Amino acid sequence: MQCRNGCGACCIAPSISTAIPGMPSGKPAGESCIQLDENNSCKIFGRSDRPEVCHRFQASEEFCGDSNEFALQRITELEKDSCP
Repeated sequence: MQCRNGCGACCIAPSISTAIPGMPSGKPAGESCIQLDENNSCKIFGRSDRPEVCHRFQASEEFCGDSNEFALQRITELEKDSCP
């Protein structure tokens, strides 16, 4: 599955604990990444300074479903389930 243009769910819902260009401490869950542009596209996609967790994420029906709304809800739920 390819990422949907303008989704951005994986750049909003999860927390990222490693440095992101412009966000040296990472980002909390539910906050848009500073590298997410006005079209919900990653400005550093494919670059070597993109966090490893972002490189490893693979769009799939399980996580992304058939809509951007589903993806945001599903990844938010997974983030909540992973927190103690």
